[in-house]
Amino acid sequence: MADTDWRGPGEHTQPFQPEFTGSFTAQGLIEPAEVAPPVEIPPQPLVVPGVAQYLGRWRFVLVVAGVWLLAAAAGAGLYYWWYHSLDKTMPVFVVLVYLVACTVGSLLTALVQSRPAVSAVSIALMSAPFASTAAAAVLYGGYVFGWISR
Repeated sequence: MADTDWRGPGEHTQPFQPEFTGSFTAQGLIEPAEVAPPVEIPPQPLVVPGVAQYLGRWRFVLVVAGVWLLAAAAGAGLYYWWYHSLDKTMPVFVVLVYLVACTVGSLLTALVQSRPAVSAVSIALMSAPFASTAAAAVLYGGYVFGWISR
């Protein structure tokens, strides 16, 4: 028995081929509406008068340094707590909460528009864990090299 002679259950079917008689034309579902003339929108000012659109370098450095100073104190305090605690669960959890708070705070302050000082705070908050890590590294170095007595 050849492979071409086999027929499965039921009748042998042919592929469907529709007949196009051309008796009707295709119609769209949406009827074209009348096109309104374009409305001219007056140009909007991109700069709000009286509000600075940039932040000076020194003011930016001072804002970032202030946030980093607080972050460094938090990082050193968290490392000190972690180093001296017998159960490390709570200090590690507080570090996780601190990282989430820095990230969410940075994202929320980044949403504020037309306030360059708040944008600087956002950048400082996003980089605050770096300052905390640097302070914890200094404290760690103090413990390892014997600069700080245990």
